[in-house]
Amino acid sequence: MSSSPIPTRVVLLSGPSGSGKSSLAARTGLPVLRLDDFYKECDDPTLPQVLGGTDIDWDSPLSWDADAAVAAIEELCRTGRTTVPVYDIAASARVDSEAFDIGRTPLFVAEGIFAADIVVRCRELDVLADALCLRGRPTTTFRRRLLRDLREGRKSVPFLLRRGWRLMRAERAIVGRQTALGAHPCGKEEALGRLAAAAAGRCRRAPAAR
Repeated sequence: MSSSPIPTRVVLLSGPSGSGKSSLAARTGLPVLRLDDFYKECDDPTLPQVLGGTDIDWDSPLSWDADAAVAAIEELCRTGRTTVPVYDIAASARVDSEAFDIGRTPLFVAEGIFAADIVVRCRELDVLADALCLRGRPTTTFRRRLLRDLREGRKSVPFLLRRGWRLMRAERAIVGRQTALGAHPCGKEEALGRLAAAAAGRCRRAPAAR
């Protein structure tokens, strides 16, 4: 009797903005779904504002379409392909859509600052292999994030400085929140080890958060 095929599962990779999620995901050699492409558009009336200010709070999960992200992950796990939006962060808008095909790969990574917000839903769908939260020094994250955002022209310089300072002060709380949502906090080397274990089939189901 032939064995049943291993179902496709996802590793959710979260962490503060600038923590190195994208570069680490690329190092794995696995297909990578960019969860930042599921941001809402700038004219969406449900977008939240920074408390006490007028900036849109792009670091709030309310600025992100969790339902669309989960639907894409579920379809990838079920069929190996889906259609994803192409999001322009500088314009705060979806500018296109594209096919995303992982073929018969049994594991892929979904990375983004809101990945931890869908841990429970992915676990309930029985598609979760592991959930990780990258953590490091807030000052290092601040510097890496600012250099990246300036290089890519993501937002105006005053906005980036206000956001960067706010996120640096909140970084430990951000990691704490993502951990509470079910993501395992770790550095890059431990994250790579857990991703390798998941790819080898030794971490096919993530345990429920305690």
